[in-house]
Amino acid sequence: MPIELDTSMHPDLAPLAWLLGQWEGTGVAGYPELPTVNFEQEISCTHDGRPFLRWETRSWVVGEDGSRGEPFETELGFWRPLPEGEVELLLSHPTGVTELYYGKTEPAKAELRTDGVLRSPDAREYSAAHRLYGYVQGGLMWATDIAALGQPLQSYASAQLTRAPATD
Repeated sequence: MPIELDTSMHPDLAPLAWLLGQWEGTGVAGYPELPTVNFEQEISCTHDGRPFLRWETRSWVVGEDGSRGEPFETELGFWRPLPEGEVELLLSHPTGVTELYYGKTEPAKAELRTDGVLRSPDAREYSAAHRLYGYVQGGLMWATDIAALGQPLQSYASAQLTRAPATD
């Protein structure tokens, strides 16, 4: 499915244009010492004409009956394209963690690693992460590895999302 570029979008955002839109879908998360959960997720990725993307994710635990349950995770942040296919992703979480990712973009793909993690005094131990995003057959797929709770970097969560229908 081809991506149409929004003419009001800053030209520096072209390598990330595939992220734009409203996304929804499901995923799974699991990590040592934490329960494995299935979750439902919504992502909003927008721009206002300046050279960055605004990023917001919200997710909920999926109950055994398939219904949306309690809130799971949320994050707010910004994608900042850099020269030569490089990119930064700045994320804040209500758990007291702020992350700065640095990585590369390729057509319909972004791979990033934490360049810095800042934690509040009461946040859980968390030291590094690796994220992979891809635009695959018209959908957004992502996977995250983390190093936390005394564990080395390893798989934590992944999801497959589709573009949400337009609401206008």
